[in-house]
Amino acid sequence: MGRPNNTTPGLRLLRPPTVIGQFHTLFFGSVRMFFLGVLGFAVYGNEALHFSCEPDKREVNLFCYNQFRPITPQVFWALQLVTVLVPGAVFHLYAACRNIDQEDILQKPTYTVFYILSVLLRIVLEVVAFWLQSHLFGFQVNPLYRCDAGALDKKFNITRCMVPEHFEKTIFLIAMYTFTVITVVLCVAEIFEILCRRLGFLNNQ
Repeated sequence: MGRPNNTTPGLRLLRPPTVIGQFHTLFFGSVRMFFLGVLGFAVYGNEALHFSCEPDKREVNLFCYNQFRPITPQVFWALQLVTVLVPGAVFHLYAACRNIDQEDILQKPTYTVFYILSVLLRIVLEVVAFWLQSHLFGFQVNPLYRCDAGALDKKFNITRCMVPEHFEKTIFLIAMYTFTVITVVLCVAEIFEILCRRLGFLNNQ
């Protein structure tokens, strides 16, 4: 007797139904996460400890650092990665419950539409993350930050702070913007591949 195949569709759905989608999963899951986890910690791991202001007092440094970083870049990018993964995870969970395989996604119009919608939602989330990142962190890290410490103590008023490793942080920012752009391009290309393969399937029929 052969092995039961009731779990086969779910296992096959671990891989996207398109070549570009499989490359995107590899790019997203390995390169981007490795870059953020390893290099991100090396660049941003001790930023708060080395952030110093004039006068160099602990309460002033902490106050100005919180003003300089309303949210740390590592936390923001981790939330971005998790959020972008949600549409694909929801679709794969739906497909696993319905025992949908890769061919069904390309051949049945309902599943094709659902999959395209999940990719479009991923694009929207990446664009929103790009916009938020540009407003939170900008495109360049300056070596000096002017902090308004008047709320902490009126005698401080505007305080100058030194941002550690500003050049490395600028390079890292550009790299994360580049990853977002590449992800959006791959998602758009995946939609075109799905539509082309869908049209090819209809022509063969």
